[in-house]
Amino acid sequence: MKFSHIARRVIALGCLLLLLPGCGDKADQPKAEYAELVYAVVATEKVTLTNNLPGRVSAFIVSEVRPQVDGIILERLFEEGADVEMGQVLYQIDPAMYQAEYNIAAAALAEAEANVAALAMLEKRYRDLIKTNAIGQQDLDNAISDHGQARARIARARAELESAAINLAYTQIKAPVSGRIGASSITPGALVTANQQQPLAIIQQTGKVYVDITQSSTDTIRLRRAVAQKKMTLEGSAAKVRLMLEDGTPYLPLAQDHESDTPEWILGDLLFTEISVGQTTGSVTLRALFDNPDGLLLPGMYVTATIEEGAMDALLIPQKSVLSNGSGEHFVYVLRKPGTPDKSDAPVAPDKPGEQDGEGKQSKPEAEPDIFKVERRLVTLDRALGNRWLLKSGLLPGDLLVVEGLQKAVPEATVKGVLLDQAAAS
Repeated sequence: MKFSHIARRVIALGCLLLLLPGCGDKADQPKAEYAELVYAVVATEKVTLTNNLPGRVSAFIVSEVRPQVDGIILERLFEEGADVEMGQVLYQIDPAMYQAEYNIAAAALAEAEANVAALAMLEKRYRDLIKTNAIGQQDLDNAISDHGQARARIARARAELESAAINLAYTQIKAPVSGRIGASSITPGALVTANQQQPLAIIQQTGKVYVDITQSSTDTIRLRRAVAQKKMTLEGSAAKVRLMLEDGTPYLPLAQDHESDTPEWILGDLLFTEISVGQTTGSVTLRALFDNPDGLLLPGMYVTATIEEGAMDALLIPQKSVLSNGSGEHFVYVLRKPGTPDKSDAPVAPDKPGEQDGEGKQSKPEAEPDIFKVERRLVTLDRALGNRWLLKSGLLPGDLLVVEGLQKAVPEATVKGVLLDQAAAS
């Protein structure tokens, strides 16, 4: 029994000696290694929202050249695809028949004028004779009536002569407006009529052009609701519109390099929005007016219009910080202080007692300022602005968003956070 008691003491002393090398101050122990994540502080920004919409170019003025009298085309007096001036003769119709009608009307007018002169003198003579009772009152009344009818025939003859002159002038088909004329649909020798449906040619003015833009009715409702709720302010009374051409280049003057860092856009004015929604497309039509000094915009051309909707305070986050899951939802990783789900920065109580302070009370050592917990947060995206996403919901100003090291982010894991500016500087 005595030997057993001594043996137990020897074994206990040996164990104590073995444990002594592991003892020491906590400061001498190596610190835990944490994954390093780079974060940025989420903040609101003043952004101008734009909307890219499809559009078609149409001419400012479109005029169809049509004949106003019947006849045979003798010659075409313009070059197809050239610029023409208003009043320029484009086609010549055979004027022979209309010249004859004009001559007949002129002769009828001369006859009426000669007849009215004779009846005027007869009326004057009868007025003198009635004073001596040489004629009856009925004879004078007949002379006055005949004189009046002769004057009426002169007025009708003049109107017929004017109509004949108009028809004769219509044998020269003139340009109703100035602009660029297209291909001719007829050739000399063709018969044309005043009521034909096919135009002889089409003249279009393209110094200024319209761009008809289509926008979904849902976007229109969203925009009007945001303005009414003061979430967005409109940029001026007349919205400006920019264009991207079919080849993906901006609409600029031809003399300017489209790869310039500071392009001088040719801006258009938004004129009006259609008051009805298309039943088949569910969209409304907006019309913008653009200057076309170089003739680059051609009627029928497809373009992409960028409309400045308005300005608002919004949250923008880098696109690379947003991930998606199998359900199509988008999420991000944010950092928070350990033990503070409400994202406060208050220090966390340690697991072991700390040192006594000067008053003999237990003190709480401060948590390391760059140690955080990882939190996964679902977000709702609005649209892409450059290389950033505009957020609808999910984050608040002041949240710490993980922007680099996402592959090392694990929910509820303890990590070391590095501010983005500090990471860039290092």
